[in-house]
Amino acid sequence: MPYLRPSLIVQPLFQKWYAWSHLVSPATACMNVKGRHLKIMESFIKAPMIHAMACRDPKMLGGPFMDIDVKQVGRIRELHEQTRVEAARMLEFAAAIESLNTLITHEAKGHSIEPLYDRVPAILKGYVELTYDLNHQPGYRLVEPLLYHSELYRPDLQSVALSVVDSDDRPFVLSTPVLDGATSVHLAIPFADPRLDELFKMKREPHPLSRIRDLLEIPREKLALFETFFTDRPMPRRERYHGAGARVRYFGHACMLIETGSVSILIDPVVSYDYPAEVERFTDADLPETIDYALITHNHQDHVLIESLLKLRHKIGTIVIPASKRTTLQDPSLKLMLRQIGFTNILELDELDALQAGDVEILGIPFLGEHCDLEIQTKLAYLVRTADRSLLFAADACNISPELYGHVQRISGDIDVLFLGMECDGAPLSWIYGALYTQEIPRALDASRRLRGCNFERARKLVETFHFKEVHVYAMGMEPWLKYIMAYAYTPESDPIVASDKLVAWCQKQNIDARRLYGKHEFRFEGQSTEVRADA
Repeated sequence: MPYLRPSLIVQPLFQKWYAWSHLVSPATACMNVKGRHLKIMESFIKAPMIHAMACRDPKMLGGPFMDIDVKQVGRIRELHEQTRVEAARMLEFAAAIESLNTLITHEAKGHSIEPLYDRVPAILKGYVELTYDLNHQPGYRLVEPLLYHSELYRPDLQSVALSVVDSDDRPFVLSTPVLDGATSVHLAIPFADPRLDELFKMKREPHPLSRIRDLLEIPREKLALFETFFTDRPMPRRERYHGAGARVRYFGHACMLIETGSVSILIDPVVSYDYPAEVERFTDADLPETIDYALITHNHQDHVLIESLLKLRHKIGTIVIPASKRTTLQDPSLKLMLRQIGFTNILELDELDALQAGDVEILGIPFLGEHCDLEIQTKLAYLVRTADRSLLFAADACNISPELYGHVQRISGDIDVLFLGMECDGAPLSWIYGALYTQEIPRALDASRRLRGCNFERARKLVETFHFKEVHVYAMGMEPWLKYIMAYAYTPESDPIVASDKLVAWCQKQNIDARRLYGKHEFRFEGQSTEVRADA
């Protein structure tokens, strides 16, 4: 009986666009369809050659340019019209958000806001609470659970695209729709559908091809292609780790696997597929049969990758996320989103909350920065304490207020090991959040407020605060298999490379073991010794 190929990718799509968390949450999905998808399609339809030229320029990587054959302009025109019809009510909602912003900006001047409820656009009524802050500045709160029960939540527009990948070369997903083609099978299956779990289980559990074919209702014209997605070769069975101490494996970017004799923890799951490649990596085959806990640091597409989450859903016991108490347009509920894509055991962890996971303690650590100064609560670093080590996984947290971590240190004490992102340039505010704005973002403002992490000075102060014995720079998006979601093209002169090189050199002068991670690494912590391998 056949197994699923380890190189099969299942891309989650929303109206043919690669799905990330803001395309599941109803309000942000409405805004992205209007402010991102339609705009990019209209631009491509008007000037496809400009998009083609931009996609060949490494400096334009990650920009709003469609990486697709210019001969497909007719199909993009069809998708554009289809989108306007299918998403008509979503577009109405997005327009209503613009009207609401205008209303409260011009009419809410500090007096009672109650009279404005009658003037809220009809499609928004019952879904928003109008508020003032303590400086009498108006705002609103979305009652997001209700939106998931409204006509604005559209799982019927979700689908998946199955294809085999044989290289790291994939188009940048935020600007390019995924069209039906001769090498892919598109299925109108919502992300929460348990049939996807049955498909992914076949990487290790063989079943008759007819069973999964009938279960997924594969179209007759795609049957021959579908059969090529399977193999007679089983994926190597991975035994659960039973070593002394803890083993930590770097899977690329911010994805880390922590294993002890009693528990397995996967942080920010972004896992590569298995195919011949120059850069060695850990893949699905290196994951344990069961992932007891999956930890999410923050709600950006390179840390909440639905593509990876769906293929691991059947393995994950509990998914741990940062707690968020107030739903705003820029900070939709991660818990609600994960529930809608099929996760049932979700635990929210607040700042300084502790979780006992087997013989490991997980402590939520405040996370500042990297969110363009927006009020976003859904972000958390994790302090993981094993029997022999304390490890801080800080992801993209930026040490913009060193006093904060001084307060934390007085509670946590010194920490042994730091994993820190140093992408200190960062994309501008508009790159992720631009579609949520109802007015054009001034260029100077956009350039100032960025998705950036620690530079050298901020990272150095963090190291000095906690007296780390080991420092590992990660979460840089350097691995070639991440370009489709990260769009980074570093050179030796790039600021993040210069800054991280400087930190590593400074640490080594202080007799602190330090390196920048790339590809794959394995750490074994036992007693006072650390073994580091890049060829595990």
